Amino acid sequence: MSRIAIVNGKLADPAGDALVPGTVLIEGDRILATGAVDIPADAQQVDAGGLVVAPGLIDLGVFATDKPAFHFGGITRAALMPDQRAPLDEVGLIREATRAGKPDFWVHPIAAATRGLKGTEMAEMGLMQIAGAKAVGTGRQWIADSGVMLRILSYASGLGLTIIAHAEDGGLSAKAVATSGETATRLGLAHAPACAEAMAIARDIMLARETGAAIHFRLVTTKAGFDLIRAAKAEGLKVSCGISPAYLFLNDQAMTDFRTFARLSPPLRSDADRHASIAAVADGTVDVITSGHDPRGPEDKRLPFADASPGMAGAETLLALSLNLVREGHVSLNRLMTLLSANPAKILGVNAGSFAPGSAADLILVDPDAPWIVDSAKMAASAGNTPFDKVPVQGRARRIMKGGQFF
Repeated sequence: MSRIAIVNGKLADPAGDALVPGTVLIEGDRILATGAVDIPADAQQVDAGGLVVAPGLIDLGVFATDKPAFHFGGITRAALMPDQRAPLDEVGLIREATRAGKPDFWVHPIAAATRGLKGTEMAEMGLMQIAGAKAVGTGRQWIADSGVMLRILSYASGLGLTIIAHAEDGGLSAKAVATSGETATRLGLAHAPACAEAMAIARDIMLARETGAAIHFRLVTTKAGFDLIRAAKAEGLKVSCGISPAYLFLNDQAMTDFRTFARLSPPLRSDADRHASIAAVADGTVDVITSGHDPRGPEDKRLPFADASPGMAGAETLLALSLNLVREGHVSLNRLMTLLSANPAKILGVNAGSFAPGSAADLILVDPDAPWIVDSAKMAASAGNTPFDKVPVQGRARRIMKGGQFF
């Protein structure tokens, strides 16, 4: 097998504390060694030119596969949400989804927990796991029937699968498009109290405690929600949570003027909750940062705010926006790679997202200081519905390697 040595790079090892100069030695599609290694005479040397060498990003919970956006953003693996035109609730659909990114990136389908994502009848998650599903998800909806959710958690626990859960009590949030507060009231939008999130999390944590299941709350966005996650972790429960950059750097005032690009699910929160989100990243409560990539064209967004579909194109801005956390001193670059790569890999059960020998050779070469401006009209994504339009950012993936091959 061919060998490649990436030299003159700064290694952002998720298992390390700080950037260190070093080499990444690759054989075939696997990492052989990193750091101060002896480079074999037959190895092809690739000069990183002082760029940061990091594991490829693993985006836990995208709603569409989008090669140009993924390559621009340094995403080498994407966990695809079950909310597709045909919900991912059958073996054939799972198999088809696993092939969707080849050969350019890996797609790991998240199987629908219930048939048609209707929250009533449990889907055949065991068969879907055999077909390639790496987790089970409730989709965009909270499963209101506690008995159904209990059975889902019990069955998933037996299979060793993590449940990817949506955290909003549907009885409160079903018709809401905003978080209760001054902005929603001023705009006259249907709204739900932020406690809808904590209520959903509290119930599902109780069921996870009962079953011993692993549960990952894909997006947690409120102080009350983070408090519950912290308590569950302290208790030793298999609970983890994620967030996307929108909730770290925007608050509900971004909806002013009825900007539908800021119509998200869950909705943007108060500035107090935004600051609580940053604190939760800094103290380790948050395990994953995800883009929530959901490209929506004019037919979905050029509508009255309440009628517009929720979602944002986030894949190509995920790395650049997340690097703000490093510049502001909340996390180290190595810790950021844990949030963007290593932890998503652990939740999905894939041997990637690290520099450990034998790990998949999915890598990115990053210029963390490269300046650029987000422009919704020029995005690589299939649609440019970003609430960060015209925002200056820093950080670019200059090269991307998947399975030992540069793309």
